[in-house]
Amino acid sequence: MKIINNKFQHSTVAIIFAWLLFFVLVPNLLVLAVSFFSSDSSNFYQIDFSLKNYANLFDPLYAKVVWNSLYMAGLATLICLLIGYPFAFALSKMPTKYRPFLLFLVVLPFWTNSLIRIYGLKIFLGIRGILNNILLTVGLIEQPIRILNTEIAVIIGLVYLLLPFMILPLYSAIEKLDMRLLEAAKDLGANAFQRFIRVVLPLTMPGIIAGCLLVLLPAMGMFYVADLLGGAKVLLVGNVIKSEFLISRNWPFGAALSIGLTLLMALLMLVYWKSSKLLNKKVELE
Repeated sequence: MKIINNKFQHSTVAIIFAWLLFFVLVPNLLVLAVSFFSSDSSNFYQIDFSLKNYANLFDPLYAKVVWNSLYMAGLATLICLLIGYPFAFALSKMPTKYRPFLLFLVVLPFWTNSLIRIYGLKIFLGIRGILNNILLTVGLIEQPIRILNTEIAVIIGLVYLLLPFMILPLYSAIEKLDMRLLEAAKDLGANAFQRFIRVVLPLTMPGIIAGCLLVLLPAMGMFYVADLLGGAKVLLVGNVIKSEFLISRNWPFGAALSIGLTLLMALLMLVYWKSSKLLNKKVELE
C-alpha cells in the first residue's frame, strides 16, 4: 500500500511539473524571446535581436496608458477594500453555522463566466438600463445619465468582478484574530477607534495586502472590461497588449508589454513578501 501511495504521489508531482513546464514556463520563455525580436509587416516577427521594444515602453503615450491603468486599478482596489473589510469583519462575527452559506454566496458569482456578467452589467448601466429606470422612477434624476463609455463604468466593472478576491483573504485574516487582545486593549482604556488602529489593523494587514494584490494585479489586464464598459476612450494595459497582438500584429512590442506587466506584478509580489516579513517580525517583537 505504501509503494502504491508513493507511486501515486510521484505521478501526481510529475504531471503537475510537466503541466507547468509546457503550459507556463515554455510559453513565457517564448514571449520573452519574441520581445527581443523586430516587427515584420509580412510576418509576425523577424528574428533580429533588438532592445527597441523595451525602449518604446518609455514612450509618453504608453507611459500614460500604464499610469491610467494603475490609477483605475488602484481606485478599484481601494473601493473593494472599503467595501470588503466591513463585510469580511461582519461575516467573521456571524454565527458559525451561517458562515459556510455566506461564503458560498460570496463565491457564487464565479459559477458564471465573467464575460457574461460584464454584459449583464452593461445592460444594467445603459441609458435605458435598469439603473436609470429606477432613478427616473424614484425621481432622483430627470433624464437618463450616461455611465457607459466612461472610467466610472470601468471601475464599477472591476469592483463588480474582483470584490470576492478582496473579501476572502480579509475574512481569513480577521477570523484568526485573538479576541483576548481586543479585550485586553479595552481593559487598558483604549476606545473602539484605538483598538481598531492599534490592534485589529496591524494584525489583519497581511490579509489587506494579499487582497489588494489579488485585485490590483488582475485589474490592470482585464481588457474586456474596458472594451465593453469603457469603449475606445478608456484603455488598460491589457487593451494595448491585445491590440498589438491581434490588430497591429506587432508581436515583439506586444510581448515586451506583457513582460513589462509581468515584471510589475513580480515587483508588487516582492513588496507583499517583504512587508509580510516585516509585519511578522513586528508581531513577534511585540
